[in-house]
Amino acid sequence: MTQHKQASIKINFIMNFILTVSSFIFPIITFPYISRTLLPLGTGRIAFATSVASYATMLGMVGIPTYGIRAVARVRNQQRELNKTVQEIFFFNAITTLGALALYLVSIALVPRFAEDKTLFLINGVGIVFNLFGMEWLYRGLEQYRYITVRSIAFKCLSLVLMFLLVHSTSDYLIYGGILVFATVGANVLNFIHARHYISFRLEPNLEIWRHFFPALQFFLMAVATTIYTSLDSVMLGMMIGKEAVGYYDAAIKIKNILISLVTALGGVLLPRLSHYIQTEQHEAFKRVTRKAFAFVCFASIPLSTYFIVMAEPAILFLSKEQFLPSVFPMQLVMPTIVLIGLSNLLGIQILLPLGKERVVLSSVCWGAVLNFALNLVLIPSWGVAGAAFSTLLAELLVTLYQAWYLRDQLREMVVLADLGKIGLATVLATLSTFLFRHWISPFWTLALSASVFGLIYLAILWFSREQFVSYLGQLALGFLKRRKA
Repeated sequence: MTQHKQASIKINFIMNFILTVSSFIFPIITFPYISRTLLPLGTGRIAFATSVASYATMLGMVGIPTYGIRAVARVRNQQRELNKTVQEIFFFNAITTLGALALYLVSIALVPRFAEDKTLFLINGVGIVFNLFGMEWLYRGLEQYRYITVRSIAFKCLSLVLMFLLVHSTSDYLIYGGILVFATVGANVLNFIHARHYISFRLEPNLEIWRHFFPALQFFLMAVATTIYTSLDSVMLGMMIGKEAVGYYDAAIKIKNILISLVTALGGVLLPRLSHYIQTEQHEAFKRVTRKAFAFVCFASIPLSTYFIVMAEPAILFLSKEQFLPSVFPMQLVMPTIVLIGLSNLLGIQILLPLGKERVVLSSVCWGAVLNFALNLVLIPSWGVAGAAFSTLLAELLVTLYQAWYLRDQLREMVVLADLGKIGLATVLATLSTFLFRHWISPFWTLALSASVFGLIYLAILWFSREQFVSYLGQLALGFLKRRKA
C-alpha cells in the first residue's frame, strides 16, 4: 500500500475542474452526433432506460456514494481502521446491490414499458452490478482526485472512439447504450484493482457490516428524494406522454447538467476536507473554506444561468437539429436551477453533512421531492415537457430556501451583499451584449462570439469593481506567475 497523501484544496479543485470540463466537452462532442443519428426517439429510449436504471443503482448503493466519503475521510489517517471501514462498507454494499438487481430484473419482466426495450434495460443492468466495484467513495474520501480525473478522461476518450466507430444509424441505439455502460464498467473494474494501493484486501477481524446501515440509510433517503426531482421527470414523461417527450426533455437539461457540474466542481472536493476539519475541530478553517466556496458558487452560477436563458435557442440548435426546438422553452425554465442547485449543494452537502445535520438535508429534499412529484402529476398532462421543467424549478427553490433558513446565521457570515450586487450588475451588463449576436450566421458562431464578449465584460466589471473572489483569483494567478519566473 502507498501512503495516501492529501493534496491542497487548490490542486484538488484543479483536478476536479479538469474532470468537470471533460464532462462539459465530451457531451458537446457526442450529443450533436447522437441526436442527429438516433433522433428524439432513440435518445429518448436511452434516456428512459438510463433513468430507470439509475433508481436501481441508487437503491443498490444505499447512500454509500456520499456516506462512504465522510466515513473514509474520518479515518483516513488510521490505516487499520480504514481497512476495516472500507471492507465493512463494501460487503454491506454487495448485499444491497444484489437485492436491487433482483428487483430491477423483476420490474423488466412485469412492466410492459420496460419490456418493450428489454435488451437495453438488461444492458443497463450490467452497470448496476459493477457499480459495486467502483468504490469511488474511497478515492474521494482519500482525496485522490488526480487518479479519478486521469481514469475518467481515459475511459471517456475510449467511449468516444467506439461511438464514432460503431454508431451510424437509428438502429444502433443498443450499441450506444452498451458503450455508455462499458465506459462505466471499465472504470469501476480499474478502480477495484487500483484500490490495493490504499487498503488491504486481507479480511479484518470482527467486521461490523450492519453498523453502517442506519447512517447510510439517511444518505440513501436523501438520494431517493433528490432523484425524484432529477430522474423522475424523465420517467413520468415517458410513462405519461411518450419517449419522444423524454428526448426533448433530455436535450433541455443536457446543458443544465453540464453547467451544474462546473458550478459544483469545488463542492465536490470539499466534503472530505470539511468532514476532516469538523472531526479535528478546526472550526476557523471550516468557516474560511465555506466563505470562499459560497463566493465561487455565486460568481459562476449567476452569469452561466442568465447567459443560457438568453441563448437557449442557438444552444439547442448547436447541440441538436431543428427537430429539438421544442426543447428551448423547457431549457429556459430549468436554467435558474443552476444557481439553486449550486447553493443547495454547498449548504446541504458541504456544510450540513459535515456538521452531522443529515436530518435537515433529508427533510429539505423530501419536501422538494413531494412538491416535484405533485406538480408533475398536475402540469405534465397540460404543459408537457415545460411542465416537468417548471416542477423541477419550484422543487429546487423549495430545497434551497429550506436549507438557507436553517443556516441563516452562518449565511450572514458568508454573504457579502456588496459583492453580490457587483455580480448582479456585471451579469446584467454582460447580458445586454448578447443581443448583438442573436441572429448570427450559425449557432456555433453565435455562441462562440457572444460567450466571449459576455465573459470579457463580466470579468472586466468584476475586476475593476474589485469583487473579492475575482481579486482572490487574480492574486493566485500573480503568485503562480512569480513562482514560474523564479
